[in-house]
Amino acid sequence: MRGRYSANMDLSEFLTFLETRSSVREYDSPVPDRSLISSLIRCASQAPSAGNREAWDVVVVTDLSLREGLMEAAYEQRHIGGAPVVLVISANYIRSMSQYGERGILYALQDATIAATYMMLAAHAAGLHTCWTGAFDEKGVAELLGLPQHSRAIVLLALGYGHLPPYRTERMPPDEHVHYDRW
Repeated sequence: MRGRYSANMDLSEFLTFLETRSSVREYDSPVPDRSLISSLIRCASQAPSAGNREAWDVVVVTDLSLREGLMEAAYEQRHIGGAPVVLVISANYIRSMSQYGERGILYALQDATIAATYMMLAAHAAGLHTCWTGAFDEKGVAELLGLPQHSRAIVLLALGYGHLPPYRTERMPPDEHVHYDRW
């Protein structure tokens, strides 16, 4: 039974949508339209959030020299410098800690991760490609982009019109993740 606000997509359509998303590491040069990028961020603003604090921020990086600096901070991962846009999603501790104290650090990390996932899936729905990158020097990224002390970069999301990899990586069977009632 579908709820009052349910989408028209059934679960098998959604699974197919998810299965067709891949990490892309080669991009063409056109920068996606700014309004399209704004739409991705709008989608992220619909993500679940602890206490509705929305404890995340995003820096949209299109400047070539900054993207090259991000690539250097990402241990020379070329897709970061090669993508026409890099979305740097950060956890904003202050927003969450103002309500939850020390526990708010965890909630801000969760909020930022969920928001980044929503951006990635929205990009896929819009025909764009992404690559989630978590391996980077946090201090280097913070200095390069002038992030405030209360903000921690969580993911560098390469974004653009790219070339799908020749094969899809194999995934673990879902049952290998599942434990009922106890481990």
